[in-house]
Amino acid sequence: MAAAIEEAQKGLRAGGIPIGSVLVIDGHIVGRGHNQRIQKGSSVLHAEMDCLENAGCLKASDYRKAVLYSTLSPCDMCSGAVLLYGIPKVVIGENSTFQGPEDHLRSRGVQLEILEDDKCITMMRDFIAVHAALWNEDIGET
Repeated sequence: MAAAIEEAQKGLRAGGIPIGSVLVIDGHIVGRGHNQRIQKGSSVLHAEMDCLENAGCLKASDYRKAVLYSTLSPCDMCSGAVLLYGIPKVVIGENSTFQGPEDHLRSRGVQLEILEDDKCITMMRDFIAVHAALWNEDIGET
């Protein structure tokens, strides 16, 4: 999770939304990413999507033994990628500021570990307090 938090902080320093993600296979980080919707004017570059893109094209057998770490509960789009690639476990930094379709992921056999990490919570709460309009746009509220 520390690497995902580093990614979130990197995104925040670049003027973006502080959400980070890493993909781990056999104890090694194979992909890193952070939300880049603002920086790249992208509709799809959430942290998890950026992380998967940066991991490159992996074999199905690699995804099936991967763990995706995200500082925030994955949204519908990012959860869909987890299901599409058969990633069996997602470690979530926090889900108090936003909760994606966690029950749906569980119903499809994905193991979720929710840390409620203070750094993740504070980072998102501080960002949302100052940039509510950007945050609402990111989660499709505006």
